Amino acid sequence: MYSFNMCPRQFIATAAIVLCLSACGGGGSDSAPAPIVSPPPPPPVSSGPTWTKGVFEDESQFKDRCENPRSGTNPATGNPFPDMAGSILEENHWLRSWSNNTYLWYSEIDDQDPAGFNDPLVYFDELITTAVTPSGNPKDQFHFTYDTAEYQELISSGSSAGYGAEFAIISGAPPREIRVSIVESGSPAANSPASLLRGTEILEIDGVDAVNGGTQADVDVLNAGLFPNAAGEMHTFTVRDIGSSTTRSFSMTSESVTSAAVHTVKIENTPSGDTGYILFNTFGIRDAEEQLIDAMTQLSNANVNELVLDLRYNGGGFLDIAAQLGYMVAGATRSNGKTFDNLTFNDKHPNINPVTGETLNPTPFHSTSLGFSKPSGQALPQLNLDRIFILSTARTCSASEAVINGLRGVDVDVVLIGDTTCGKPYGFYATDNCGTTYFTIQFKGANDKGFGDYADGFTPMNTTGPVGELVPGCNVADDFLNQLGDSNEALFSTALAYSQSGSCPAGSSSTKFSKLRLQDQLQDERPGSLYNSEHLRRHLLKQQVRDAGQRVSQEMVNE
Repeated sequence: MYSFNMCPRQFIATAAIVLCLSACGGGGSDSAPAPIVSPPPPPPVSSGPTWTKGVFEDESQFKDRCENPRSGTNPATGNPFPDMAGSILEENHWLRSWSNNTYLWYSEIDDQDPAGFNDPLVYFDELITTAVTPSGNPKDQFHFTYDTAEYQELISSGSSAGYGAEFAIISGAPPREIRVSIVESGSPAANSPASLLRGTEILEIDGVDAVNGGTQADVDVLNAGLFPNAAGEMHTFTVRDIGSSTTRSFSMTSESVTSAAVHTVKIENTPSGDTGYILFNTFGIRDAEEQLIDAMTQLSNANVNELVLDLRYNGGGFLDIAAQLGYMVAGATRSNGKTFDNLTFNDKHPNINPVTGETLNPTPFHSTSLGFSKPSGQALPQLNLDRIFILSTARTCSASEAVINGLRGVDVDVVLIGDTTCGKPYGFYATDNCGTTYFTIQFKGANDKGFGDYADGFTPMNTTGPVGELVPGCNVADDFLNQLGDSNEALFSTALAYSQSGSCPAGSSSTKFSKLRLQDQLQDERPGSLYNSEHLRRHLLKQQVRDAGQRVSQEMVNE
């Protein structure tokens, strides 16, 4: 909520005193002077475009007309920035026309006067549907913005300021439970003196009780320590390691850390043969292509007959890389000539992609490298599997869900182990204007069978309570007592057991990751909640930016 203090101008009216002098004399008569008529004021001079409800000018009329235009060269393209001198009003009119043209649910936007908003980010927040899904969730949970320079850095390298550790906020309000969920090799979190492992519990940060500290000041300190804004920040932690009854303290200094897309690759020997395991954390960086191809080549060379694909923390990314993964799982025979993901835009654009201008064609199961980080045209490895196990949580989203849906569309048996996925059969083209990158839902996808209605997510079959699209599998709580890839870890061990028996084993892990979706987290205003903080809101958006689902070719990335 923004408030503006308006200082009204003060006007001083000066009364004119007219003295009428009467002459006394014979025969004279008095008469009133003719009134002076002031000319009408001139019409106001327009300072920019005007608004007529329901009437939209072409977005190109306002593109790159900026209140604060950038100068110099765009490091992402090597070309000069296209910005021209303009105004906030023109930026708002671009948002309005662009949304009306490309937003999937454009007819559900309340058309408000752009002149009533002094901040394009605030105006953009209004350009969204308010409809809900059958389960009552907002239909559009993925409407956000990010600084363009930071966005380009995230997608080009996957690097951002931090320690190389992700933290799971299992309970955000006192008494809190905060644990380490994943650690990047060679990062400050992995190295001494921190030496963090998955499951380590955070007890204190910079002298503030991380479990029970309840003031807003406590929340701010905790978030600043967990999610540093920049490299070079030092914070002190007190933690308790898994299986330990004692605590330890140390300091960590944030660095620019590059996250690996493929975190772990291993082969597990089972009674029925070798099972491959891949912990794959994002489709959203260019290097994901090369890392994924290398991992699948390793498993193909080992002739594994099962695959456990761990997507529990994979929020999505480039759908073209997801289509490559689908091909490598299913193989040429099953996927040849089939659709991985068929995109549809709003009813204004039944045949032409409104962003690229290209004729709409279904996305195939890509059989070659696309040039993200491998040279284009190289044949991809194939596992030729009839069945795949996918490990999931509420953070399994977008391109990860497209893999589930795409494989089901060509009759690969997908067995889901974990929890309901986030529910995002939609995507967008990240669009820069005047230094801000905007993300607005522009298309939805469907598989080769025409199915794409999973806005409430995919749900393992034996789940109780609210569910999305039911998929064979087992509802299992995320396990922070074992390391990812360990055959004793709850989700992985359940997949291994199911592969032998064909059914869900009894029991689950004791610790569950919060199922709050992003919008619920951003609106959590309970006293002492870690989510009740602009600092953490920014971090959550950064996470969503990094994993944002897009259909982009390498040429699109480099524009």
